[in-house]
Amino acid sequence: MQTDAAMKADLDTLFQLNRDYIDSVQNSDVARFDQILAADFRCSNPDGTLVDREEFLAQTARPVMISGIAAHDVEIRLLGDIAIIHATTSYILPDGSPGHGRYTDVWARQNGQWLAVSAHVTRL
Repeated sequence: MQTDAAMKADLDTLFQLNRDYIDSVQNSDVARFDQILAADFRCSNPDGTLVDREEFLAQTARPVMISGIAAHDVEIRLLGDIAIIHATTSYILPDGSPGHGRYTDVWARQNGQWLAVSAHVTRL
């Protein structure tokens, strides 16, 4: 069983990784995603497509059309060496109107490092 200190350290790490993930989407930061995505990463996009790591990195390299992406109501569920992050997002669409979404990311501790293994993104 994990100590309270170890659990807090994992939660702190995962909160930072979640911020890095959101910032990397906004800034098309392929290099950071390359560091934090597992080799077998998969993402369910809002349009219903399922992409693998290579396809996700390619789509991330394209400049995003939305701005001001922010995560809200972040909930991290720590389940041993697996963590599930649920949150909502807000952003500004190209026409200046507000947009909202929800995501669920799954992280796994692999070789002592937390890596994203799965993401599911919905736009509301």
